[in-house]
Amino acid sequence: MYKNILVLLDCSPVDDVILRHIRELAKIHSSKVCLFHVIHAHTLDQRRFMLERAQRCLEDGAEILRKAGIDVILSTAEGEPVPEVLKKIETSECDLVAMATHGHRGIADFVLGSVSNAVKHHIKKPLLLIRG
Repeated sequence: MYKNILVLLDCSPVDDVILRHIRELAKIHSSKVCLFHVIHAHTLDQRRFMLERAQRCLEDGAEILRKAGIDVILSTAEGEPVPEVLKKIETSECDLVAMATHGHRGIADFVLGSVSNAVKHHIKKPLLLIRG
């Protein structure tokens, strides 16, 4: 059913939750998985740090999936997270988008902004949200 799964990572501890779930789902469906992260930096030093962190994060996630025999593609973008995520979803050939949430509620969700909230209101593809 799900042949191409796009997994949105934010390089935080909640990524482990979605990766474990996707590992099992991808094995069941013989899916290919694309791990995607948006680098949102304001300075050159911050950009360099975040690029290195993103590469480590994506490689670590890919290793978990590859050990289970899953075909993995790594992808990044730079810019504001919500527009970049929505662009990636729109241009990818995924049939499922998956991400972990931080579980903010109420005012925290409003103040911190929520990529998952924006995604769930703007995409037409199936979305799997798992609380991290």
